[in-house]
Amino acid sequence: MWMIANDKNGVSSWELHRGIGVTQKTAWFMLQRIRLAMQSGTFEKAVEQVEVDETFIGQKARNMHKWPREEKITGTDGKDKTMVVGVFQRGGKVRGSVTQSRRKASLQAHVREHVEPGAAIFTDALKSYDGLDSNYAHQVVDHD
Repeated sequence: MWMIANDKNGVSSWELHRGIGVTQKTAWFMLQRIRLAMQSGTFEKAVEQVEVDETFIGQKARNMHKWPREEKITGTDGKDKTMVVGVFQRGGKVRGSVTQSRRKASLQAHVREHVEPGAAIFTDALKSYDGLDSNYAHQVVDHD
């Protein structure tokens, strides 16, 4: 960590590999984890009570001029927008990241990556969150 924090131009995985005597692949993995920890301030996952939700980010079609709308909007249901998943630890921070889809595999992988097993998770009634009960205390918030 000292090498990374004190080098103004950054450190490559090859430089780290030579400096501390590990393989280049291990040095690359370590750099990814250290950079993430330096960015977020912690290596820890969200614990205790955690809220998870997804949203689509992008411009509304009704606010666009006619010609860009015809080019950019090709369907409905957020097809042309970016999907973001947020993990909010109550009393803590929000972690947001882009995901490719609303499918079960994608969303549950995101939850497992950012939330400690055993935590209480609160989600909406989206079917993609079904199956989290095995590792988490999963509760559904019904917006109706």
